[in-house]
Amino acid sequence: MKEELREFVKNDRRDFQNQPLDESQLSDDPFVQFEIWFNQLRVAEVPDPYAFTLATADKNGRPSARVVYMRDISKVGLTCFTNYLSSKGRELAENPLFCGNFHWTELSRQVRFSGKVERLPREQSDAYFASRPRESQIGAWASAQSSTLPDGLALRNEIVKLSLKYEGRDVPRPPYWGGYLLIPDEIEFWQGRESRLHDRFLYSKKSESVWTRVRLSP
Repeated sequence: MKEELREFVKNDRRDFQNQPLDESQLSDDPFVQFEIWFNQLRVAEVPDPYAFTLATADKNGRPSARVVYMRDISKVGLTCFTNYLSSKGRELAENPLFCGNFHWTELSRQVRFSGKVERLPREQSDAYFASRPRESQIGAWASAQSSTLPDGLALRNEIVKLSLKYEGRDVPRPPYWGGYLLIPDEIEFWQGRESRLHDRFLYSKKSESVWTRVRLSP
């Protein structure tokens, strides 16, 4: 590894000059607080505010993570969609626990969700799949996600073949593609502050509608 890169990684610094996140400003409901922050991201025109890192682990505890899109949110949890046969799909089948982290550099904020995972009902996956652009629908059939691909041409040829197959008619949802409901029992809000003295608040679920909140050391 070049020394120039190593020096940059070791020595590049920036401080977080933001207003403090005071407990009196927070909602008692973490989903309401998330909505407040999310609306502020929309006003600030932060790109892809719904993108988050989803971490999973297999039955042996080996972790993996990737960026996915949140496609719905309710008082129950977050929703995302994928190929059930992908690496994350296989891991969620073996170990239905997750951690998801939103990181919004522009406002120096993070929100971390962790808890359990359930597959969405077939009807909800069907409805979302029908709302996707046609090219994405074809792509879901063409891509055996996470499997070895000999070259890019093989995928393009598959897309052409499937486009002809479904020409003039609706593309059905593949049986191996659908949604997950990510149900958190912990949600942490993080606001970057100067000198790395960040503000952190952790909500823990105690019952269906009751959350407790504590401040964490930075």
